[in-house]
Amino acid sequence: MIGYALRFYRDNIGPGADPVSLPAGIRTVYARRGAVRLDGVSVAEDDAWFGDGATTLECEGATVWRCEFARQADTPVHLPGVNSVLLLDAPLTTLPPDGGLMMRCDSVVFPPGGCAFTHTHKGPGIRCLQKGTIRIDSDGHSSHFGPGEPWFEAGPVPVFAQADAEQESRFIRISILPRALEGKSSIAYVLPEDRDKPKSQAYRGYFDRFFEI
Repeated sequence: MIGYALRFYRDNIGPGADPVSLPAGIRTVYARRGAVRLDGVSVAEDDAWFGDGATTLECEGATVWRCEFARQADTPVHLPGVNSVLLLDAPLTTLPPDGGLMMRCDSVVFPPGGCAFTHTHKGPGIRCLQKGTIRIDSDGHSSHFGPGEPWFEAGPVPVFAQADAEQESRFIRISILPRALEGKSSIAYVLPEDRDKPKSQAYRGYFDRFFEI
């Protein structure tokens, strides 16, 4: 499956902008600020949409976070007439085993001082912080992120997450998972002593959608 990537964009669309045509592609569009319409379907602020074909995006001014599953050889999709920035281009070196793929979009929120104990996931994904701050410890490195900053997690590599001590923290997550996990958690805790501890994070699911490559 080497040869694919997840690409994460920030698109700032000004008031009065013309409708924008997006080519066929497997993508999530999350309405970060303002509402949008995709092929006439309304997507409210803090909601998300999935599509796997060509589509038209319309709005009266909005910021969207767009995540696309693409071949690495494909040219990045910058939207015409829009302040469109590719924030993260993450090659996929692992994907879930045969049996079909699923794109999941959800959000994770931590109370002040909350953490996610050392864990793995059953597929790769991109996260982008919506509010607060977070520290991600993985593979011997620590990285700090603020609002609007994305990062990539490969899935099988253990991760520990420490959220802001003073305020609530929340991030949006787009994952590529096996279809057998539809409606189920993808997380596995690494240390046996952590598995039964109370967990501080809470989740909101936007969708699980199957797709073909």
